[in-house]
Amino acid sequence: MYMQDFSNFSNKRIRTVDAELKERLVTVKRVTKVTKGGRTFSFSAIVVVGNENGVVGFGLGKAKEVTAAIAKGVEDAKKNLYRVNILKGTIPHEVEAKYGAAKVLIRPAAPGTGVIAGGTMRAVLESVGIKDVLAKCKGSTNPHNVVKATMLALLQLKDAYTVGQTRNIPLEKVFKG
Repeated sequence: MYMQDFSNFSNKRIRTVDAELKERLVTVKRVTKVTKGGRTFSFSAIVVVGNENGVVGFGLGKAKEVTAAIAKGVEDAKKNLYRVNILKGTIPHEVEAKYGAAKVLIRPAAPGTGVIAGGTMRAVLESVGIKDVLAKCKGSTNPHNVVKATMLALLQLKDAYTVGQTRNIPLEKVFKG
């Protein structure tokens, strides 16, 4: 199932978290604006923050200096925190998502596998606290879209209890199929 906006996941959004959030820098790009007075350089930074226990957020910061851009990105990420369902260090089920031309596929893995994912996806998955997972990025590898597609995929995850409530069946029947 492919989605392209975060409006459906307002119920998973978190206001503030008092726990310590760890910051991970995904990418920094130098942007040049050419005017008649010469070239003006600025920087854009994508940052992912998470408590490695099911809470994650991402943000974009732009500024004339790298450190200011990263600080703005962290500030933005802390405003956009989401809760993600994790099951024993991995995800409960396989999930796909798409944002722009970036498509991501995330599969659960056995304990001890580790995080097998590209750099952009790895930052998001490790920030949320997933220890064992297989992930693949197809299509565009633009870091902006890959981070957003990964977040959409993680927000689509449902635990067994929620699935049972939605289908009005007991928890044992969810696992029988």
